[in-house]
Amino acid sequence: MPPKGSSGKDKDIADEDEVLQAVILADSFNKRFKPLTAGKPRCLLPICNATLLDWTFESLALAGVQEIFVICRSYADQVKAAIRDSKWSKPSSGLKIVPIVTAKDTFSPGDAMRDIYTHGIITSDFVLVTGDLVSNVRIDEVVRAHKERRRTNKDAIMTMVVKESGAAHRTRSRGESGVFVLDPNTSECLHYEPVIGYPPTPMIKIPREVLAEHPEVEIRNDLIDCSIDVCSVEVPSLFQDNFDYLDIRRDFVHGVLTSDLLMKNIYCYVAKDGYAARVADTRSYDAVSKDILARWTFPLVPDDNHPGGHAYEHLRGNKYIAKDNSVVLSRTCKIGNNTLIGAHTTVEANASVHASVIGQRCKIGAGAVLRNAYIFDDTHVGAGCVVEGSIIGARVRLGDRCRVPRGCLIADDVVIGEGAKLRKFERVSKKRDMKKAGKDEDADDEEEDSDLEEVEAHQEGVEEIVGKGSNALVWPQGAGEDEEGIDERESYNNQRLMRMGDSASDLELSDEGSTTDDDLSDTDTSYSMRSRASSMTSVSGPSLSLSLSDPSAQTSAIHTLSSAAAETEFRSEVAQSLERAFAEGHSVENAAVELKTLRMASNVPLRRVREAVVGAIVDRVPLVAGDPAAQRAEIARFVRRWGPLINQIGGVDPVETVEVLQYHCAAAGPRQGLFAQVLAALYQQDLVEEDDIRAWHKSPAARGEGLKPGSTLLEGVRKCWAVGAKMIEQFDAESEEESSEEESEEDEPPKRQAPAPTKAAPKEESESEDEESDEESEGSEESEESAPAKPSAPASSAPVPAPQSSKAPQQQQSDSESEEDSEESESGESEPPAKAAPAAPASAASQAAQAKASAPAAPKPTGAQPQASTAAAASPKGSSDEESDESAE
Repeated sequence: MPPKGSSGKDKDIADEDEVLQAVILADSFNKRFKPLTAGKPRCLLPICNATLLDWTFESLALAGVQEIFVICRSYADQVKAAIRDSKWSKPSSGLKIVPIVTAKDTFSPGDAMRDIYTHGIITSDFVLVTGDLVSNVRIDEVVRAHKERRRTNKDAIMTMVVKESGAAHRTRSRGESGVFVLDPNTSECLHYEPVIGYPPTPMIKIPREVLAEHPEVEIRNDLIDCSIDVCSVEVPSLFQDNFDYLDIRRDFVHGVLTSDLLMKNIYCYVAKDGYAARVADTRSYDAVSKDILARWTFPLVPDDNHPGGHAYEHLRGNKYIAKDNSVVLSRTCKIGNNTLIGAHTTVEANASVHASVIGQRCKIGAGAVLRNAYIFDDTHVGAGCVVEGSIIGARVRLGDRCRVPRGCLIADDVVIGEGAKLRKFERVSKKRDMKKAGKDEDADDEEEDSDLEEVEAHQEGVEEIVGKGSNALVWPQGAGEDEEGIDERESYNNQRLMRMGDSASDLELSDEGSTTDDDLSDTDTSYSMRSRASSMTSVSGPSLSLSLSDPSAQTSAIHTLSSAAAETEFRSEVAQSLERAFAEGHSVENAAVELKTLRMASNVPLRRVREAVVGAIVDRVPLVAGDPAAQRAEIARFVRRWGPLINQIGGVDPVETVEVLQYHCAAAGPRQGLFAQVLAALYQQDLVEEDDIRAWHKSPAARGEGLKPGSTLLEGVRKCWAVGAKMIEQFDAESEEESSEEESEEDEPPKRQAPAPTKAAPKEESESEDEESDEESEGSEESEESAPAKPSAPASSAPVPAPQSSKAPQQQQSDSESEEDSEESESGESEPPAKAAPAAPASAASQAAQAKASAPAAPKPTGAQPQASTAAAASPKGSSDEESDESAE
């Protein structure tokens, strides 16, 4: 007999060689997609032109699954045909897919798990998923962690994959979620409590022994349930032993964790990376579609690894066009960002398609408008139609000038008449063919017919909605008559939270906030804790101490906390996006597209994006100590590279840009002094104009109105405002210089045209004497400024009567100097600095004051750097002319 150690080692090796199995529950067991699922299972609905079942196969194949069992009851023949005709049926796919048809009395996931046990198909640990999964999570790593845990704890029967998210994450279900109580050290799930959106779940109850046995727990309401479970081989048998287990989470997980007899353990795997989401309702259908187009599911994207086997070309702005050159786009049509167009589709003149998915062989009529629309294969949209936020089935015909508002579902083969105007959230299906209705039907058809019979009983006045010549049935809206006996998750108001385009703003969704209940007696067997809809990991803290006597204050505080959490998450994502763009050298256009996507996903104001971009630019500029010129160069380089991003994030508002820059620099501590130079660089790059700076300076926010008196922020804001005041003074001085130059230029042309008489020599001699006396009185600095005026001396020799005052030559020098400056500015128009930006407002203001003090002297250039270059260029020329003048005298 071999030693025990070697047998254990052999078993470990055998475990590593085991085939990784997966079970897909293809049935949805609800009616959230009706009437789109009238006649087909939900798993065969297309998303981004591939069926949900294909996306699930692709997700499992990416994780290394080798054998898949598809458990189906409804429309099993269609499911088997779809598997047979797909690419996964080929031997080269590397997957073995076995469809398993369950009994007709399978009405819940629990019934399906009991059928799995009856068939005896599971031989080892397996992956359990639903047939509407889109994921790129490495499930093989979850399986490895589960098996490692099983080696030391045989009672660890399940590992659930969850993912962190904010309260406003678009793939997070508002109508159905759960609260997980976890051990922070082992990730063991100690308790699970289901939560619905309406009516709001006011509290959860945690067994007292959970808190007694674990001194530290995490109460997590910020986790998205990915519906990916790694199960041990005995899980189906537990369903077989407990016939009251119907739902995987609400019944099985909750029942196992609260049972005193089973003594089993369930763990959570919190995925840090990757994407995973279920298409469980129309709202998540819209969210997952947008995530696929925005490439959050990479490498599962339309242009690479498309589950349907299609080939798409990825264009800028996340536009996907079929590669086979069969798509016909009119020259005058408009294709917006985040759009996918299938093969053999035609988009006619002046049609507009934005953030939409169009199937294969579709036709979009002239002047039609599609926004957030999902069009299945072989559908014709008439001219002038408007479709917004709706799902249109296959082979549908929309007549000309139809209006399909948000939230509408139109089933396959429906014809809508011309000029029809559907109501919001309208559900429309095709009328039954009465010839086929009398034939033998299976259970699926019988169930569908029972639904259609109820719909057909309420068709009064539908022709006004669907138009003439329509074959449509309009499904009733509102709550049904027999809603008392249905699952609370499927109630009408809770379903509103899960349908596309419905904000449910008229529903009261707030609760009393998270507090501990002080009214429980010592004999109670559980602790009661209030929960809220937003993300929370602690049951203590000032944010949760909400008074129960003021519901309005609680509601306001809860909404504030939710918004703050969403904004914090957005700021973090934007910071990471900009950091990647700076580090990897992305183009401004690509960086702008990513920022726009984040803004739409988080639903935040445009100002928040502007604040993030301006703040990132200021914080990213390298600081150069003791070298102002090098610091200006660094700022100019960085603003030249990334400054245009400020105006490409979705809107141009230069006044707001200056205000955002002011407040960021005011609160930035050591970078407060960069305000003037960054503003000058933005002015230089034409991102802000003089009028924008003046408008900002006049605004109350620029003066710090509303800020707390004596605060550090107010002090910084006022310092930046003072810098802006000096910059505006420079603008005023510059405008005065321009007006004086224009007046001098009007007087100079006749002087240049007049011949120089011979009597000019004595006059020049007297003028030079006057100049020498003035230079001695005004100092050497005045003489340096008058030196560039020497080349214009011939113009001063014109026979024009001059006053006897000694200031006349200086006035002539001013004219010639301003003329030379204007010539230099004209010759410099082709150079990169298009403007003489006020690089250092304080020094420029002092120069302007000196210029005003010496009234006869010529006005000085505005910028410090242009002034130095002008003087340097003019000095040699002035000295040579002075020598020629002396020889002439």
